[in-house]
Amino acid sequence: MNNARAVAERGRELYGGRSREEREAERRERIVAAAVHLFATRDYDEVTVADVCAEAKVSKRYFYDHFLDRADLLFRVHTEQNTWLLDALVAAGPPSGTVEELVTPVMHTLTRLLRDHPDRARVIYINAPRMELRRRGLLREEAVLLGDLILRSGGAPPDRRLFERAVLALVAGATELIIEWVVEGFTEPAEELAGHLSAIAVATLTGALG
Repeated sequence: MNNARAVAERGRELYGGRSREEREAERRERIVAAAVHLFATRDYDEVTVADVCAEAKVSKRYFYDHFLDRADLLFRVHTEQNTWLLDALVAAGPPSGTVEELVTPVMHTLTRLLRDHPDRARVIYINAPRMELRRRGLLREEAVLLGDLILRSGGAPPDRRLFERAVLALVAGATELIIEWVVEGFTEPAEELAGHLSAIAVATLTGALG
């Protein structure tokens, strides 16, 4: 009990007005932000742990408090950026409406976030080598989320398998269009791409719903 109390007391030690937990969280946040920037602007093989630490202004000791190695860092960064994006898209979907009313705000949120956060966009869609299996899993996760959103329109697909495949094909196709947009430097206005994605989604999913 005394040992547990001592550990708890050490955890609450303040330095610069912040607890140990707060300092650790802030260092991890800096490491992730540095990794997002470096992985977005360089090839993966060119980024070292030392580079990330220098960018984040932390020592390697603190890096290894949070991550096993560079590969672990990439996996966690990629996962966290995708979670950030998917959470925002889920929040953008209205509780009910037509297919068009449901998908349009989601597509506009998607393109706006990617345009406003280009480093995150590149990490999610471009500069994530050795993540192909992870990317395929994410496509299916996104398809499930989009399918659940579309079913808020009240329509029950007569062929559930056809509907699921249509949603997956839509997500995969939209991903390729987004990759092209990101690679080209976001030159097309986000609103224009969102409009095209919405129109494609409506045409595809309305047919699948019968």
